[in-house]
Amino acid sequence: MNPLLSDWTGPFAVPPFADISDADFAPAFESALAEARANIDAIAADPAEPDFANTIEAMERAERQLDRVAAVFFNLAGAHTNPALEALQRDLSPKLAAHSSATMMNAALFARVDALFRRIDDLGLTDEQKRVLELYHRMFVRSGAQLEGADRERLAEVMQRLASLGTSFSQNVLADENGWYMALDAEGLEGLSSSLVAAAAQAAADRGLEGHVITLSRSLIVPFLQSSPHRDLRRQAFEAWVARGANGGETDNLGIVRETLKLRKERAALLGYPSFAAFKLENQMAETPAAVRGLLEAVWGPARAQAERDAADLAARLRGDGINGDLEPWDWRYYSAIRQREEHDLDEDEVKPYLQLDRMIEAVFDVASRLFGLSFRPLDVPLYHPDARAWEVLRGDRHMGVFIGDYFARSSKRSGAWCSSFRSQSRLDGEVRPIAVNVCNFSKPPKGSPALLTFDDARTLFHEFGHALHVLMSDVTYAFISGTSVARDFVELPSQLYEHWLETPAVLNAHARHAETGAAMPQDLLDRLMAARNYDQGFATVEYVASALVDLEFHDGAPEGDPMAVQAGILDRIGLPHAIVMRHATPHFQHVFSGDGYSSGYYSYMWSEVMDADAFAAFSETGDVFDAEVAGKLLRNVYAAGGSRDPVALYEAFRGRMPEVEALLAQRGLVAA
Repeated sequence: MNPLLSDWTGPFAVPPFADISDADFAPAFESALAEARANIDAIAADPAEPDFANTIEAMERAERQLDRVAAVFFNLAGAHTNPALEALQRDLSPKLAAHSSATMMNAALFARVDALFRRIDDLGLTDEQKRVLELYHRMFVRSGAQLEGADRERLAEVMQRLASLGTSFSQNVLADENGWYMALDAEGLEGLSSSLVAAAAQAAADRGLEGHVITLSRSLIVPFLQSSPHRDLRRQAFEAWVARGANGGETDNLGIVRETLKLRKERAALLGYPSFAAFKLENQMAETPAAVRGLLEAVWGPARAQAERDAADLAARLRGDGINGDLEPWDWRYYSAIRQREEHDLDEDEVKPYLQLDRMIEAVFDVASRLFGLSFRPLDVPLYHPDARAWEVLRGDRHMGVFIGDYFARSSKRSGAWCSSFRSQSRLDGEVRPIAVNVCNFSKPPKGSPALLTFDDARTLFHEFGHALHVLMSDVTYAFISGTSVARDFVELPSQLYEHWLETPAVLNAHARHAETGAAMPQDLLDRLMAARNYDQGFATVEYVASALVDLEFHDGAPEGDPMAVQAGILDRIGLPHAIVMRHATPHFQHVFSGDGYSSGYYSYMWSEVMDADAFAAFSETGDVFDAEVAGKLLRNVYAAGGSRDPVALYEAFRGRMPEVEALLAQRGLVAA
């Protein structure tokens, strides 16, 4: 029996990773796709009058086996891939897209959904059921259910090709990341902290090399750019970092980007929209490209002005070192780190020993306990990689789900950090609790040494766990709207809000303990750390907003031509400072081109930040960052609610109103609070 298709009888039905081989996936997908197709066809052909149970609830059940197989496969494809899985992913992507198109464009099936939608107020549905029906109907319409003839066939072709392109894009970036490293001799190690030297040694060992190497993992390259006094080495590393996906040859992504933009524009036109951005944003909180552009431009001005002031200071430091010429992107982090030490008497090497990974995991669990009454019990179950670990999540005696943490960088894992799930919450056929996973890329320490985080790393840990809580505390009937199944510009609210607790004295005093001595972080260091938390926000905001604006402009009309020339034109028009580049340049902009997830939607982090700044103020206003009443409202209306209501209604139920952009500017220190 294929373990992917059998009953999972281990603790909490965690996938039986030890029994699953690469060879199991292809036949499992073949079987699951056939079962899903048969189920969908049976619903469409049902002679009974359509009702919510025999149509919508039947569709909720129709693809459960496929969802289960796909969850395991795609989590492994991101977190622990190999050539066999990559080949299968390339084969599967268009097949799964074809299955989706066949389902969404099934005329008989849509007729049943449409008939229910037209009678939505006469069916005696609960509010949640009405919401699910509305979302199903919208999904069908936006997937081409109302198209006919050649347009219907062409949209299906477009969707299959886009799926293949997204897979290739992601795999090309991973190949470029794995294919580059820079060996460091004794001179090259000058200026690097002991922890970075140890991480570089571990990175070399992981590649079967002697000595020390810097790779394109953010957890290695960023501290290297901050601390190496060798400008030539900084430039070499930086140029390799920003060139991912644009190195020519088989892994070059520029052709993929060009074709993707063209096909997205065609997709939108087939569905009757003036641009892909107009199509994508219609069902988001922002609703229109104009609204997104208004937010980004409101932030761009203050951020750019601050970045220009900072650039002048850093350029003076560059010249003080006897270097003529402009401040370059590979110089910014190095001179900014020097400036931070001078202005705030703060050095990352002084902070990292107090941010041990295990202690920070305890911190994210502690905050969840104090806010929502959760507890976490380690689980001894086989997982997909030795570095991954698992916990049972409980509220009192109630099982809430399983949380898996996978924290260290490796060559089989794509870059970045994310939250996903192996199972979604639902209670349509009895209570089903979720399995959430956080995947990060922190530097792995040598064996026997503690893993130390930068403050940014610790913030990432809190951010991704905020997403995990959104999955774990979901409390809805239908998997279709559970957990993070919400508007893209709302999904970052639970994660970004959770970051705020990292900066509270209650959390840092309890969990920021020295890795060797166990001593609490000294108050003086804590004060300096908090005073510096908005340091370099001009840079951080500019590199992010530049990426978001390029994403928007690419898709609001999808300009033709060389993508890099289009990108350069956009950046020139908005006046990107010379020494700052986009956070994600187009050839490795995985949020936007590895799939449709954040296409026309990279702005959503900032849209959500407007809300998270205001949401945390709800706690601050009480004088208690763990206020039970506010936490209860947050749980009911955000973390547990999934997509059961419109996101504006959810936020207003929590806060009483929607916030303004000034809350974000004040949070980033770009205007006076």
